[in-house]
Amino acid sequence: QVQLVESGGGLVQPGGSLRLSCAASGRRLIFSIDAMNWYRQAPGKERELVAAITSDGSTNYADSVKGRFTVSRDTARGTVYLQMNSLKPEDTAVYYCNVESPRWGNLWGQGTQVTVSS
Repeated sequence: QVQLVESGGGLVQPGGSLRLSCAASGRRLIFSIDAMNWYRQAPGKERELVAAITSDGSTNYADSVKGRFTVSRDTARGTVYLQMNSLKPEDTAVYYCNVESPRWGNLWGQGTQVTVSS
């Protein structure tokens, strides 16, 4: 069964950077047809869309992260990335990779913890 796997989370000081990665286990993401999203969920809060990249490569960001986060794709590796710069304590959350795939439907990763603290 295909699964999404996130990596790259961890503890970082305010103002620091992290890069999250997401790939499909045992399969390649095909970005010409697979739309990719990054969500996050902080304790006691609703899951929110942070960044998205559609199958045609257009991107969208939540206002709270615009200018600080960048979503990108590596076609050869079948991997999507979320580069997070100038991190703030309010960015602390579990970050989830999501794919809207015509092959597999809507799939979610298990999440990776990002903690921004001094």
